[in-house]
Amino acid sequence: MKKALVALMGFLLSAVIVIAAEAPFNEDVPDRYTVVKGDTLWDISERFLRDPWLWPEIWYVNPQISNPHLIYPGDIISLIYIGGRPRLTLERGRDVKLTPEIREIPHAEAIPAIPLEAVNNFLTRTRVVQPGELEMAPHVVAGYDKRLLSGESDDFYVRGELDEGIEFFGIYRQGDPYVDPDTGEVLGIRAQDIGSAQLKAVEGDISTHASTRSVQEIRAGDRLLPHEERKLDTSFFPRAPKSEINGTIMAVEGGVSQVGHLDVVAVNRGERDGLEIGSVLAIYKAGEKVRDRVVGDNIVLPAERAGLLMVFRTYEKMSFGLVLNANRPLAVKDMVRNP
Repeated sequence: MKKALVALMGFLLSAVIVIAAEAPFNEDVPDRYTVVKGDTLWDISERFLRDPWLWPEIWYVNPQISNPHLIYPGDIISLIYIGGRPRLTLERGRDVKLTPEIREIPHAEAIPAIPLEAVNNFLTRTRVVQPGELEMAPHVVAGYDKRLLSGESDDFYVRGELDEGIEFFGIYRQGDPYVDPDTGEVLGIRAQDIGSAQLKAVEGDISTHASTRSVQEIRAGDRLLPHEERKLDTSFFPRAPKSEINGTIMAVEGGVSQVGHLDVVAVNRGERDGLEIGSVLAIYKAGEKVRDRVVGDNIVLPAERAGLLMVFRTYEKMSFGLVLNANRPLAVKDMVRNP
């Protein structure tokens, strides 16, 4: 009898450990939370989970809700237990009549997964090209009436062969290269967004364009690339990378070296390394170099986890990520690894 009791207690203890391991909830987790306008899915997940990126793994899917990732102001998120395991469930905060009719809810009303304003420019305008690509593209030679600078609604002239059938173009200026700090490989060249243009006329290798958008003055030497039709997927579903990632932060947008909350950073790993949109990476600070006064030599302390980022734009050799939390000051050359 005593052996059976000990065995039962051991089993219950093991069950508690398993449940705790599968449910990384905060200690002061609320039983219910009502979504309000301005929330993001990441913010809400932080209320419940120590690791917010794990939220897709603990949803309890309500069969009446076709897509639990589309959450709207007024919806209620509750913590429930199913089979002894904690789960989050979603209850629509609006009256829904269960009748055989189609009820449309605009996706634009749904709360975003992350603050989209922090990455919108990169989703729509930022471009990374391969070495030599901009140098081979048609270039601006002059503005209307021989002006050196052009702006929105101005006409300007371009020299170079245009792709047949293309009418709309992006205007770019060559930026700094993205260089892998580990190998020295050039992973891409930043094509700085200057504006947009529409083709008006072509005569030989000289073409006339009208500026339809400009964020800076258009100068002689700026390059034109065909307008990039890019499908914007703003429904980010955080998840761990499928492969082992050991990378480095190469740059932070804005030309500074320090990195903070909601900053956009470039990392030296991309699609060829297994990164996808939504991949979550932990950020590590390199260990400090200290002197061991007992032995008399110098040692490097272990790297310390200092933050978390989510990849929102991928290229073959590199990616852009948004820093979602940082518990220490971060900087260029900090490491990124699997969370």
